[in-house]
Amino acid sequence: MSDLPSLPPLRDVVNRHGLIASKALGQNFLFDEQLLDRIATVPGKLAGQNVLEVGPGPGGLTRALLRAGANVTAIEMDKRCLPALAELAEAFPGQLRVIEGDATKIDPATLFDGPWHVAANLPYNIGTMLFTGWLSGQNWPPQWRSLTLMFQLEVAERIIARPGTDAYGRLAVLAQWRATPRIAMKVHRSAFTPPPKVMSAIIHVEPAAMPEGVSARMLERVTEAAFGQRRKMLRQSLKGLPGALEALETLAIDPQRRAETLDVDEFVAIARVLTK
Repeated sequence: MSDLPSLPPLRDVVNRHGLIASKALGQNFLFDEQLLDRIATVPGKLAGQNVLEVGPGPGGLTRALLRAGANVTAIEMDKRCLPALAELAEAFPGQLRVIEGDATKIDPATLFDGPWHVAANLPYNIGTMLFTGWLSGQNWPPQWRSLTLMFQLEVAERIIARPGTDAYGRLAVLAQWRATPRIAMKVHRSAFTPPPKVMSAIIHVEPAAMPEGVSARMLERVTEAAFGQRRKMLRQSLKGLPGALEALETLAIDPQRRAETLDVDEFVAIARVLTK
């Protein structure tokens, strides 16, 4: 560790550059370097690995990823943070590439020649959208090797939720049908500046085997319809999806059940029938 560059405290960097977390951009800064280093260990050994970071802000998690030996590509749309990130790039020559832009409009596949990990304290206002985007698409396994993401605890619990619980919904099915998500750690609101109103959690996701004979887009359509009217029986919520009610009959799934009672395998089975 002695060969690592000596960096000023992150709080000093933020003050020197006059950075204040932007509510409009969903920013909350983490200054606890030990916590950040712990987060950087969640994906496993990152030395020499490509890592995509979205919304690095002043570079708290970025520092930890660089210290872990990762080659980081950071996408940041807040121009105010670019000088602080430039200082990090100088401190870790060849390890950090900063792209100014909107992560929702950039395809990570265009940024890397090989596989990559994603590690990010995601801006709250775009976190779920980015997450579902990384989980979508027919090509599987994906080019990313793992996702290590900060979410509001409520969202994290929805990602790992089981059938029959209030948190179980479309997000859980999309996250679990061909991937393995878990809550790696919880993060108290007091760890952030400014403190958000809610607790947070680190979600870690690794790709799993994709069930055969299923269109990812069809599964998305089934869950969108089923959970779009989650308090209604399946015979009502799925009637607008051609062939869905017949699929329920084929699979001997009671159309009087509600979406939150179906497990992930049952949703996959419905999508498989409709894919044929």
